[in-house]
Amino acid sequence: MHRLWLIFAQAVTISVAALFVISSLRPDWLAVEPQVDAPTIVELREAATPAPRVGAPEARVSYADAAARVLPSVVFIATSKDIRSPRNPLLDDPIFRHFFGDRLDNRPERRSSGLGSGVIVSGDGYILTNNHVVESADDIEVSLNDGRTYHATEVGRDPESDLAVLRISSNAPLPAITFAQPDSLSVGDVVLAIGNPFGVGQTVTMGIVSALGRSQLGINTFENFIQTDAAINPGNSGGALIDTNGHLVGINAAIFSRSGGSLGIGFAIPTSLAREVMEQIIRSGTVTRGWIGVEIQDMTPELAESFGLEDDHGALIAGVVRGGPADDAGMRPGDVLLAIDGRAIIGPREMLDVISRLPPGSRNDFHVRRSGRELDLGVVIGTRPARATARID
Repeated sequence: MHRLWLIFAQAVTISVAALFVISSLRPDWLAVEPQVDAPTIVELREAATPAPRVGAPEARVSYADAAARVLPSVVFIATSKDIRSPRNPLLDDPIFRHFFGDRLDNRPERRSSGLGSGVIVSGDGYILTNNHVVESADDIEVSLNDGRTYHATEVGRDPESDLAVLRISSNAPLPAITFAQPDSLSVGDVVLAIGNPFGVGQTVTMGIVSALGRSQLGINTFENFIQTDAAINPGNSGGALIDTNGHLVGINAAIFSRSGGSLGIGFAIPTSLAREVMEQIIRSGTVTRGWIGVEIQDMTPELAESFGLEDDHGALIAGVVRGGPADDAGMRPGDVLLAIDGRAIIGPREMLDVISRLPPGSRNDFHVRRSGRELDLGVVIGTRPARATARID
């Protein structure tokens, strides 16, 4: 037993001495690495997700500011007209009238109503709308966005551009819309159409400008439409087409539709034309345009070749009104109008626009090509008759 105790004591002593030597000379042999638990999937996702920025606003696309700026300027127009029932054909019989006289000629009257929109263009109550909205109306009522209702009077109408100006009287200044700069619109720009479709209430729709300068649609005599895919429906006529800054770029006028509803093809009258017509109506109650009394035709490549022209620019004079300004100046059917006062005429639309802007009574140089030679004719501009034919100028 004593011997075993000595062996145990010697072993402990040797072990302590060895541990002392190792800890002094190679302490890294005794280092123990701490155990770390593997990260969970949730911890890995949280580490990969950046911490949210407190107070950072979310980016969003909205046209609320533009709409809010214009909504008070767009009005709802309700029109009414008295219509008498058709006359009984028996009243045209002398024998019937001998016995009954005019006692049966008491045709009841009924009222025809119409709906549309308009735009307040001045604080003193002038409103711009479409001619077809108020044409032949006996009574016109205008309702504002805030619920106020006014009786409107007609200042003047221009059927050839489908524009009309109304006026309402208010004790307080009215919210007038702001016109966009001329030629500030491009294809692809975002636009908003504001009006009262189907009489459901003020509505805002959004789209883009699909095309500019649309003409020869057979809608008006003077056509230079903005085409848009913003939803335009019956009741939108006369309403505002605005840009994303809330500026007026057009007056909604027509749609292309087979069903009566929007198919994504709407047309608006640009403010360049609308403002010109509006100012004339406010100033004089009517629109005065130049006129020379000719019928014009499109110049096709085939016609251009037959006339010996290098291109199909110009307007073909298909007819001349006898005794009109063009007839007095010596213009003949078959002449090709190439320029007016040095301004090149590309086609019938340019010719119509240029002549309509010339003041009646002024003398202007018309450069034409006749039978292979070119000559200048001095034409004294006349006044365009009311409701002149679309292709007569």
